[in-house]
Amino acid sequence: MPHLHIEEFKTIDFPQSIDGVDFDFLVQNKNNENELLIATKIEEDSFFLLVKQDKNKNLLKSDKLTRPSSIYNVHKALLAYAKLAHLEVHSSNVPHNEKNEHLTQVSALKSIDYFVSDFPTSKEIRIEVGFGSGRHLLHQAVNNPDILFIGLEIHRPSIEQVLKQISIQNLDNLLILDYDARLFMELVPSNSVGKIYVHFPVPWDKKPHRRVIATSFIEEARRVLSVDGKLELRTDSENYYAYSYETFIAFTKTTLHINKNKEIAISSKYEDRWKKMEKNIYDVTMINEEESKELFIEGNFNFTQANLSRNAILELHNKTQKLDGGFIHFERIYASETRIMLRISMGSYDRPEHLYVIIEAKAVSYFPNIPLKSKSNIISHNYLNGVLNG
Repeated sequence: MPHLHIEEFKTIDFPQSIDGVDFDFLVQNKNNENELLIATKIEEDSFFLLVKQDKNKNLLKSDKLTRPSSIYNVHKALLAYAKLAHLEVHSSNVPHNEKNEHLTQVSALKSIDYFVSDFPTSKEIRIEVGFGSGRHLLHQAVNNPDILFIGLEIHRPSIEQVLKQISIQNLDNLLILDYDARLFMELVPSNSVGKIYVHFPVPWDKKPHRRVIATSFIEEARRVLSVDGKLELRTDSENYYAYSYETFIAFTKTTLHINKNKEIAISSKYEDRWKKMEKNIYDVTMINEEESKELFIEGNFNFTQANLSRNAILELHNKTQKLDGGFIHFERIYASETRIMLRISMGSYDRPEHLYVIIEAKAVSYFPNIPLKSKSNIISHNYLNGVLNG
């Protein structure tokens, strides 16, 4: 995580801009006065910088929830604020180098808004969940130029590594997204995907609820896959294989192909390492045999207005409301003289969405983006709108 270790934090007059970075406002955690958020914008990226003050160490870093896919923009924002506020920096892991030239030439990195507004459906789609080094994803894109590949990954160095290769190899059939694959699947049009690759997912032996393969994910995979489309799981974990097989086979009707130590055209560096260790590799392939109904979710994420008093909003801190088909939890509350900001988790218990809600005067908005349009998120939003409306 890029950060600056500073002598003390100094505020500025908001809003201000420097070196192409806009700093719009600052809010303080109402239950922890030593935690602050700075609203930041660089080109199309809107995110927060996080200030953590302690008697032994003061840090300025990126807020994990909103940090942009471009780590370069995080570095640029940290250095820009330090310059603008004249911060004394004791130590830093933030480089001062220019943006990689390959990353300035590629437009493959997309935000979730790109897919929400106009999901590409002009050609067959294949999706890889957690592409890691990208070796398999890049191989597939190079060898299948008429197919659109969408790679999902949350590890920033892996994302930038693949973006660099997209630029070098001049690929125009590969899009990259930094987003939770379980949520992303909920907006993919029905019957539009030829293959879904889940190769060597994190086993999460101690936290099985975090596994990608789950009943809800398989249900969405069956919906988005075309007839004869395939969901391919490849894992070196015998526990993950056994768990996944039981999850697949629990469906009333399913077609599975099972392979052990199957050779494929391209392998990851981790797979090469495991083969040298003589570990077994397991493949579970689900074949979809049915056409699904068109995806349609009724509702929107519009707010009326915030009539609830400031004190009543502040009292929402740490409250949780279970709903029929969803939930909402008020994790933290931040405020300044002119605005209140809620950090919430909402939607499905299995795959909750985390984001901010900004209340200024009586206007209410989500930050940095509106939630993904899912049934559970619509339910949670309607409850939140009712609460804030009073």
